[in-house]
Amino acid sequence: MTTPDFIRTLRATAGHQLLLLPGVTAIVVDDDGRVLLGRRSDTGRWSVVGGIAEPGEQPAETAVREVYEETAVTCVPERVVLVQMLAPITYPNGDVCQFQDITFRCRSTGGEARANDDESLEVAWFEADALPPLEPFALDRIHRALRDEPTWFAPAAVVDGVPAEV
Repeated sequence: MTTPDFIRTLRATAGHQLLLLPGVTAIVVDDDGRVLLGRRSDTGRWSVVGGIAEPGEQPAETAVREVYEETAVTCVPERVVLVQMLAPITYPNGDVCQFQDITFRCRSTGGEARANDDESLEVAWFEADALPPLEPFALDRIHRALRDEPTWFAPAAVVDGVPAEV
């Protein structure tokens, strides 16, 4: 995944120490109730769309930008699904980050789903009852987004060294 320039600048002086970063996840649903997923280029696995907010960018704007950048689909955020502080992650180079994620349910408004940048190998719409294998965090966020009830927050847990939803 591409590291934003502002994080590279921070790392130049902060070294590998913990950075608290604002993250956004977008669960995009079309008019037929299908969910938009991308197969990540770094892991080869299907996942939800998400990314890091740029300085000064509102979280909902981040969701719209990330969805378009990764999938060429335009969307409108409809509601906040989940606000969560994830467990810290240590990357292979020693950098440590902790993400505060805001998950939005978004409605697709146009565009043809396709891999629109180098972060995705492919992009596709999936029926909610026929999702490909997903990490537990992604599946949990999709299920929460498809329910018509607020699920504003949840604690983070670590299962086998991997951040997961409780």
